Parts: sequence; structure tokens; C-alpha cells
Amino acid sequence: MSALAGLYEEIRACRECELAKYRTKVVPGEGAEDADLLFIGEAPGWHEDQQGRPFVGPAGQFLDQLLASIGLRREEVYIANVIKCRPPQNREPLPVEIESCRRWLDRQIEIVQPQMIITLGRHSLARYFPNDSIGKVHGKPRRLGDVIYYPMYHPAAALHQGSLRRTIETDMLKIPQILARGKDLPQDAVESHQLSLF
Repeated sequence: MSALAGLYEEIRACRECELAKYRTKVVPGEGAEDADLLFIGEAPGWHEDQQGRPFVGPAGQFLDQLLASIGLRREEVYIANVIKCRPPQNREPLPVEIESCRRWLDRQIEIVQPQMIITLGRHSLARYFPNDSIGKVHGKPRRLGDVIYYPMYHPAAALHQGSLRRTIETDMLKIPQILARGKDLPQDAVESHQLSLF
């Protein structure tokens, strides 16, 4: 059994928060165990809850198109969410739910060891850059240590607000070039500031 498959078994058995009572299926995540790119969304929606797979509804179809625009298929990247169970009525995840699920996402990242983490929407953005707004920082890569963090709008945003579609497509097209620069990207000033505190 692969490390991710073993982790998925643990996630499926999780009863740490109230969401376990409402889910149809847990949605751990999926993709290549050695992916260079790891995408983090918000939470499963109705389609995901039915199938136990991330990004399979309309937003997922748009994500597939975005990946195709840079020559990738979803099997070649890794896709996860901040939380693994659908909140009732697709409401926003609560802080306690995000905290309960944090260790699962931490372990997924440890196993996959991506070169680049793409945050989709503000909940995954807040995990790394709690004081930033998506409108200000989308499409601007930051390198912390060996990992590049790249904030994007959630694909669902384009479904609700058509004017964002072009922005999301443009941000996606930058990814191969950013990945190619990799270690040449400057370390983010945030990290330098944090290091100076110790």
C-alpha cells in the first residue's frame, strides 16, 4: 500500500469534527504521489461528496481545462482541499473544521513533497498568508524554503463572476515559467522578517 493510500484509510475513519455526521463520502484528495504541483481548494461540494473525489463538479471541469492549457492532466498533479468533508448546504468551513483537518493536509504535503503549492481561493490562501487578500496577491509567486506558493482565485469564482475567468486563465498560464525558475525566485520577504525575530 502506498503512503497516500494508507493515509486515505485514516482520513476515511476520521470523526474529529461534526462534518463526519453529514458526509456521504470523505474526499481525501487524489493525484500523483510525486507531483511537482499540488493544488489546494476549499472544501468538497455536492458532486465531490457523492463521488469521494475532489473537483469533479463544474469547478473541477474548469480546473481540468486550466490544467490542459499548460499541457497537464489531473493525474499528473495532486489535488486536495483544506477540509475533507462537505459542509452542510455548502457553507463556508468553520475555523474548528479547518483546524481538525489541518494534520491531514500537512501529511499529504509531506508525502507528495511538491515543488509548488497552488492555493485556490481564500481559505487555502489563509493557511499560508493569513493577512493577504486574494484580490491583491493572486498570480504572484512567493518562495518559502524550497517550496513556491502561488495564490489563485478558486475556479468556482469564474462560474459565479464571469469577469474573473480571464484572470484565472492568465494566472494558470504563468505556472510552467514560475516552476522553471524555481530556486531562482527570491525568498519571500515575509520569511526573512520571520527569521529575524529569532
